[in-house]
Amino acid sequence: MTDIQREAMEYDVVIVGAGPAGLSAAIRLKQLDAELNVVVLEKGSEVGAHILSGAVLDPCGLDALIPDWKEKGAPLNTPVKEDNFYMLGEAGQIRVPNFPMPPLMNNHGNYIVSMGNVCRWMAEQAEELGVEIFPGMACSELVYGDNGEVKGVVAGEFGKNPDGTPGDGYEPGMELHGKYVFLSEGVRGSLAKEVIEKYKLSAGKEPQKFGIGMKEIWEVDPAKHKQGTVTHTMGWPLGSNAGGGSFIYHLENNQVYVGFVVHLNYENPHLFPYMEFQRFKHHPMVAELLEGGKRVAYGARAISEGGYQSMPKMVAPGVALLGCSVGMVNVPRIKGNHNAMLSGKAAAEAAFAAIKADRSGDELNDYEVEVREGAIGKDLKKVRNVKPLWSKYGLVASLMVGGLDMWTNTFGFSLLGTIGHGKTDADATGEAKDFAPIDYPKPDGKLSFDRLTNVSFSFTNHEEQQPPHLQLKDPTIPVKVNLPKYAGPSARYCPAGVYEFVEEEGKETRFVVNFQNCVHCKTCDIKDPSQNINWTTPQGGEGPNYPNM
Repeated sequence: MTDIQREAMEYDVVIVGAGPAGLSAAIRLKQLDAELNVVVLEKGSEVGAHILSGAVLDPCGLDALIPDWKEKGAPLNTPVKEDNFYMLGEAGQIRVPNFPMPPLMNNHGNYIVSMGNVCRWMAEQAEELGVEIFPGMACSELVYGDNGEVKGVVAGEFGKNPDGTPGDGYEPGMELHGKYVFLSEGVRGSLAKEVIEKYKLSAGKEPQKFGIGMKEIWEVDPAKHKQGTVTHTMGWPLGSNAGGGSFIYHLENNQVYVGFVVHLNYENPHLFPYMEFQRFKHHPMVAELLEGGKRVAYGARAISEGGYQSMPKMVAPGVALLGCSVGMVNVPRIKGNHNAMLSGKAAAEAAFAAIKADRSGDELNDYEVEVREGAIGKDLKKVRNVKPLWSKYGLVASLMVGGLDMWTNTFGFSLLGTIGHGKTDADATGEAKDFAPIDYPKPDGKLSFDRLTNVSFSFTNHEEQQPPHLQLKDPTIPVKVNLPKYAGPSARYCPAGVYEFVEEEGKETRFVVNFQNCVHCKTCDIKDPSQNINWTTPQGGEGPNYPNM
């Protein structure tokens, strides 16, 4: 299909992704020069459609970008009033006191927010400044210039047949060209992945590490609701099977965000992250909160966990990677939105200076320097050893040694230096013969739910008559390699039930990809032990449609 002719539109800066990083970049560009032509392309049906509500937001990013955000009505309505940390056992819990915690773990001054609503508000601010925002415009490929630089993107391609050929209603989309292209696709974005590989941006860096974060929004009994309360737990039910933990955030309107994170470097291929989440809700402390309430939304998303030592080079000719496209999550704080905003601001300032100097298509090295040496780098460098300590030595060592390391980093030094991560999460997967299967209780339909029922609460939708956006590099590998060697882990690590091995009497086992269920978490692209699954962008507007909460 290389002979397709597309119309082209020219901009100063083309931004892919209307999350906190992309919108921050757009706002800052127009603050610096109202005459700049800036466009934001969002694959969701609307801004916020692919952002499941629920986060604790450090407002430092907003403070830097829009200092009068309170006066402008930003939806930060629930300040954190209480912080709780618990170690769970199967039948009980131990409260971890707050006073030994490093200062950076304190949530005083932070807010429990719907990031979907925050992004919708940011989009309004951007549009008031003159930014063009196009939702439902998935960017399917990059456009390269004559000198190998990233020149733009292809957006709005619709109507392909399942085999990839143009259908009767085929629309080729448009090329949107920019002096610079910003990729703020979130974790493991398909275009960012291509840029990182093409320009070898990860050379000399530690491999990126990931977690799978699953989240439900609940409406609970008003008598149990404690607006402004933040609770984090570790321990049960994961135990020694995997790293991870939970979060429970009480926001307004008797709503509670209940989330569970499983680090994707787990070895046992029998582990079922989604069912660990469902089992967690039956812990007495959690069950008491949720009983009598109702779940109103569900979703899942991969989380970048590699931190400071895993951040790839962020710039290549004509392009810059922002936010989670780089991996800017502070793992022990479970926060990355503030750094995403700061990265967008920094990229915008670097692009503005370059355009003002009549440059285009080169590397925005000032952006790279600001991220690594400025507020983002300082935030991530303090906690850089927590994740590798947890991965190599377990939870207790992470709490004790990692806590000490965070304390010393508060004063500007580390006794440990910088610890490496080692393997990728895919390479960490062990063979099934070396691990015992795990027996999970059946969901009860009240506190715990089967995957397909929960996926219906993500309101995800994909047109069936299109090419599957989940592509197998070799369609024989799932049955010939992954099933006998790893017990078919894709049937478990996917939180949406996309992958299944179908066995019928008298027939060979079939591997089925139910791409219509996909909630765009990208776990399969990360965890598949054979690295045989490639997540690509589906048609615009498709995927989850998380409600405005």
